[in-house]
Amino acid sequence: MQSNPFDFQVEVLEQSWTIPVLVDFWATWCAPCRTLGPVLERLAEADSGKWKLVKVSTEEFPEIASQYGVSGIPNVKLFWNGSVIDEFTGALTEYQVEQWLRKVLPSPYAADVDRASAEVDFGNDSAAMAILENVLLKEPGNRQAGALLIRLVLYSRPAEALRIAESLEGEPEYAELSATVRTLAPLLLRPEAELPADAVRDAYVGAIGSLRRGDLDDALDRFIGVLRVNRNYDDDGSRRACIAIFRLLGEGHDITMKHRRAFDRAF
Repeated sequence: MQSNPFDFQVEVLEQSWTIPVLVDFWATWCAPCRTLGPVLERLAEADSGKWKLVKVSTEEFPEIASQYGVSGIPNVKLFWNGSVIDEFTGALTEYQVEQWLRKVLPSPYAADVDRASAEVDFGNDSAAMAILENVLLKEPGNRQAGALLIRLVLYSRPAEALRIAESLEGEPEYAELSATVRTLAPLLLRPEAELPADAVRDAYVGAIGSLRRGDLDDALDRFIGVLRVNRNYDDDGSRRACIAIFRLLGEGHDITMKHRRAFDRAF
């Protein structure tokens, strides 16, 4: 329990501009609080330097609890840059708290990922890749960096893109991207000699070649051409490739809108 000199503005809000601050709102009479408290303390010690734990008694500081809408305890709020970015209520297990922290703690390399994203917007893909590779070297589990790098290396380094996508498995935010990579990467990695003989084989090979060059406009045009002749070729490969490309680009992208109607009419 804090003594009265405790200053929430200094110890939480101002500190959160330097390091994420986890605030545990608790009370002495709360049995679940007594269960969760030691869990948070163990994790704070294990993660020393990554985030700071501050315990706020709702009995001693009811005005702070009221200000932040604490209606049930234990209530845990994560502060970053002066604001609450996530929270939970109730006594979670240590494993559950660990998983929650893994998802919500801001990365110390967030600014680097933002800088890489800006380089992509300016067309400086090589600079963006160098930044992202450095981030992943220091923090292999950085999901934002991994997802952005996938988009940059998918066509030229599909095996690497597939490996990164596999590390994002189970993350709902990246489920669609992972599924897209699982469709396109094996196609890009597949030896041409393994493709079945058929009248559309050359067109299909050409579509894959365009995909390897990152020419998605031409790849879609060729895949749709294959669909018009033989939808079932390579286990429905052209249809699956088109859907994956549309997902990667997004429905509002110019290339998607250019080819979507032709794709829908190809069956």
